[in-house]
Amino acid sequence: MALYFTSINSGSNGNCYYVGNDNEAVLVDVGLTCKEVERRMARLGLSINKVKAIFISHEHSDHIKGLTVFAKKYKLPVYISTPTLKSSRLLLDAANTFSLSHLQTIQIGDLKIAAFSKFHDAADPYSFTIECNTVKVGVFTDIGAVCDRLISHFKDCHAAFLEANYDTQMLQNGRYPYFLKQRIMGGHGHLSNAQALELFTNHKPAYMSHLLLSHLSKDNNDPELVETLFKNVAGDTLVKVASRYEETDLYYISADQNTTQDYVFRPELYQPDQLNLF
Repeated sequence: MALYFTSINSGSNGNCYYVGNDNEAVLVDVGLTCKEVERRMARLGLSINKVKAIFISHEHSDHIKGLTVFAKKYKLPVYISTPTLKSSRLLLDAANTFSLSHLQTIQIGDLKIAAFSKFHDAADPYSFTIECNTVKVGVFTDIGAVCDRLISHFKDCHAAFLEANYDTQMLQNGRYPYFLKQRIMGGHGHLSNAQALELFTNHKPAYMSHLLLSHLSKDNNDPELVETLFKNVAGDTLVKVASRYEETDLYYISADQNTTQDYVFRPELYQPDQLNLF
């Protein structure tokens, strides 16, 4: 069984990532409004009925903005750590809210979701991997520093969303105040292009077929610049920038796949009521 994955949106204006198989899927973060997530999933031909759970990385608004409405509307379980829930001040359905902890593994149908803690200026932040039949996709964003846990999980991924937030020179010479620059670069902020590139270059598994560069800064990065940096060392790995303005293509990977291939939505295979999500 294969995994499909896409970035619904990636950036400080909202983050939401979809990973699933033919029968079920999960969302990591819901940082867009419910209606916008619905709209973008519909454009990709994704049925919300396949979404079986939501996993929350941390409490910053660009990761939880649409969570309450989306989870309530579709009666979805939310996996969120107790400190994150407390800091978020969200009112979630207690009966459908489940605590998340470091090194916890949750089974959602045939999907196995692993959570592990990361360096970020939040109450209790997590990264995730989603696995199905030995195929694994990682969601690694909002990270202040590369740690052994991140390296270990990254080395096992067939595909990954990896933060490349800022170009160091652009940030240092930019208009941000000093305290904000220090927050971003201080070890609990975000990964620079150079940090992400070092992780990718030194620890990319030979079978990694897709890398989606994520959470790029609007002011302190250049999508063409960072995409070129990674493509120069990517080999056979497909490198794309996850946009802060729209969803990416829907990508597909399976354990026995020898070449990368994009999923192509065929409208004739879907009934009209499956696309009527509003």
